[in-house]
Amino acid sequence: MPEDFRVLIVDDDFHVAKLHAAYVDSVAGFMALAPVGTASLALQAIHSLRPDLVLLDVYLPDASGLDLLQQLDVDTIILSAASDAASIRRAFRRGALGYLLKPFTSESLSQQLRSYARYRRLLGAPGSVDQGAVERAKRALIPGDVTPSAKPRSATEAAVLESLAAGEQYSAAEVATRVGVSRATAQRYLSSLADDGAVDIQLRYGTTGRPEHRYGLPAQ
Repeated sequence: MPEDFRVLIVDDDFHVAKLHAAYVDSVAGFMALAPVGTASLALQAIHSLRPDLVLLDVYLPDASGLDLLQQLDVDTIILSAASDAASIRRAFRRGALGYLLKPFTSESLSQQLRSYARYRRLLGAPGSVDQGAVERAKRALIPGDVTPSAKPRSATEAAVLESLAAGEQYSAAEVATRVGVSRATAQRYLSSLADDGAVDIQLRYGTTGRPEHRYGLPAQ
C-alpha cells in the first residue's frame, strides 16, 4: 500500500492548526505533520521534512502566505479568511492548487484532500501522459467536479463497482470476498475507480487503533 501523503499546516493560530491537523488525520491516505505558525518556521520544516502538501494561511506574523508561496517548490493549498478577489487571483497565479475559505467544515477539507489524492494518482505513473490525462488531473483538483468515467469497464472492474451498496463502506478484503478475487486485485480496481471519481475512500480506526481504508459509493 502506498505511503500516506505528509501534510504540513502553516497557521499562526495554534488551536486552528490543531483542529485542521485532526481533519487531515481523519482522511484516508493523509498524515498531518506538526503544524508551524510562521513563514520562517515553514521554510525550515519544508526543507527538513519534505512534506507532500502544504496547507498555508495567508495571514502570518512574519510574512504574507502569498509571498511565501512564491518561494515554495511543493504542492500547496491555501486555507485562509482572505476572501478578496485580488488575494485569490494572486494565490492561483503563484501556484496554489486550491483555495479554501475559513471557516470551513471537516468535510470541505476532506473533499479537497481526496481531490488532491486523485490528482496525485492520475499523475503518479512514470512516463509521459496524454492530453486527456492532463485534463482529468485538472478536473480532479476541483472537489465535486469529478464525474464517473464513461470509459468501458472490464468485467472485474464492473463487478467490483457493483459489489458496493449505497451508503455502505467496505475494506479491500471485504470487496475481494464479495467479488471472488484476491485482495491485491480488489485494491487495484478500487484505486482505479477512485481515480475516476466512481468510488470514495474513507478512513476508519479499528479496535487496535490501526487505520483501515474503506471504500464506498459517492454520496448523491
